[in-house]
Amino acid sequence: MSAFLELRGISKRFGGVRALDNVDVTVEVGEIHCLAGENGSGKSTLIKIISGVQPPEPGGHLAVLGEALHGLTPAESIRRGIQVIYQDLSLFTNLTVAENIAAGLHRGLHLVSWRAIRRTADAAIRRIGVDLDPDAFVADLPIAQRQLVAICRALAADARLVIMDEPTASLTRREVDSLLALAHELRQRGIAVMFVSHRLDEVLEIADRVTVLRNGEKVGTYEAADMTGRRLGELMTGKSFDYTARDAREVAGETVLAVRNLSRAGDYSDISFTVGAGETLGVIGRLGSGRTELALSLFGMNPPDAGEVAIRGRTLTRHDTAEAIGHGIAYVSEDRLTLGLVMQQPISSNITLAVLEDLAGRNGLVPDRRRQQAVTHWIEELGIKVSDPENAVGTLSGGNQQRVVLAKWLATEPSLLILDSPTVGVDIGAKDGIYAIVRALAAKGLAVILISDEVPEVFYHTDRILIMREGRLTGEFLPSRSSEAEVRQAVDA
Repeated sequence: MSAFLELRGISKRFGGVRALDNVDVTVEVGEIHCLAGENGSGKSTLIKIISGVQPPEPGGHLAVLGEALHGLTPAESIRRGIQVIYQDLSLFTNLTVAENIAAGLHRGLHLVSWRAIRRTADAAIRRIGVDLDPDAFVADLPIAQRQLVAICRALAADARLVIMDEPTASLTRREVDSLLALAHELRQRGIAVMFVSHRLDEVLEIADRVTVLRNGEKVGTYEAADMTGRRLGELMTGKSFDYTARDAREVAGETVLAVRNLSRAGDYSDISFTVGAGETLGVIGRLGSGRTELALSLFGMNPPDAGEVAIRGRTLTRHDTAEAIGHGIAYVSEDRLTLGLVMQQPISSNITLAVLEDLAGRNGLVPDRRRQQAVTHWIEELGIKVSDPENAVGTLSGGNQQRVVLAKWLATEPSLLILDSPTVGVDIGAKDGIYAIVRALAAKGLAVILISDEVPEVFYHTDRILIMREGRLTGEFLPSRSSEAEVRQAVDA
């Protein structure tokens, strides 16, 4: 192979913070090269330098196909065949698939040629052999098809290097498999792919080589075939993660949640299970299995058509959110950005949002001292890294944002905590911190439901696992009496 992209001695400083320190990376023509590291490791800064959004510090060397580049701009980066597909995809949802694919390619003073736009889109779609309707509006497409539109747009711009930033965060396993297959197809066509993901199993499944960054420095570049997930995690964090399945045990305490024959047309059917005090129950299923719909029903946001939900022997009758919270149910959504947090509001306001009535005095006002005490308590209790509680919660890392969501609901003193994909978009180090919090909460007697589509997450961090597929519970496992492979097989069956 020959090098498509060479970076040598790349450094970047923002004020007093060194985001990158003397980093070297080489991406070969037709290579799938993964960039791995925790949040804050420098991955995003490196991508911005490659795409021309940020300039490196003087002394760094950047070359494409052996030609040294100076003063790289976004336009020059695109002209050299570098295309970035960001996590939000940056598509125009009010435009059609064809218009998105051809955006920016037919410029000039002349009138728009709709025939040329359609021809460009059709060629890009045929190039990767996918089924996309060029006339469909992007707003009407599921996330997986939007990913394909973004990839077609990159190919229409004659991409030689496609950078995918967390491309699988919102995809089902089948969609993930299709995307990984597409990345291999791009490699076969001589197009290099730089793949960024927090899901280490995907990194090792797709990569030829992996470059690891930690605290802005390059740890090394490794052959993916010689790497394991555990070793990669150690390289990324400098810590050892040696999870083992929990021992089988009888859950102490009373039954906290009892679900009997719960059904909702089109979402799930005939669901029955219990969760005891101090137990962490895993519910695993691919996107579309009904797992989130079930969680929303338990929290009163998605009322069931039939069946019964009881908390500590008290049956819920209205099936609304107020009743669920009143009975001690807390729900951490998989979509923390829109359903879990008010991103523009202060950290302090987000922490106290669910307990304002409890903090208020007789006059209905919340005393500032009582509010500050509650905020300080939960910041210390959950180890939230924050410089000023009055900063917008959007300024925090993904892991710390998730801790703020946990603080908001733990402040309600729940009996049952439902965690729906709590580590999506969170790096391995922050994941471990969240797992530690969950273990500590269960040890204090809190009943926990951990919902996920990642087998290792439920296998190593729950006492019991329920398998959900096509709206039904199809299996139950005790991690200590089964294997990770058996659980994976049941999920994929």
